[in-house]
Amino acid sequence: MSEQHGYSDHDVQREVAELQAKSATAARIFDLRRIIGGLFVLYGVIVTIAGINPSDATLDKAEGVNINLWTGLGMLLLGIFFLVWLKLRPTPPPAPPVTPEEGPAD
Repeated sequence: MSEQHGYSDHDVQREVAELQAKSATAARIFDLRRIIGGLFVLYGVIVTIAGINPSDATLDKAEGVNINLWTGLGMLLLGIFFLVWLKLRPTPPPAPPVTPEEGPAD
């Protein structure tokens, strides 16, 4: 049926394989671990900087605990965890496309 429209089965299979490869590449680029890790590291740096030199009013509100510093360090550790996890266990590459063996025509 695909022969009637100008496409052979081989052309369709090749195009499907190309689309699967592009999809796998996009999945690796947009891995949630990368996004979550990057955002936590970024926000962790910002909050840690805010907590390095706290004002007396800020410390009084938090009952003497430098909450910005501790929260920022926690966020940094979580973000680094996600990025290390991504590095140690990357998204597996896609399996090579399996093409059916062409046998003799009956």
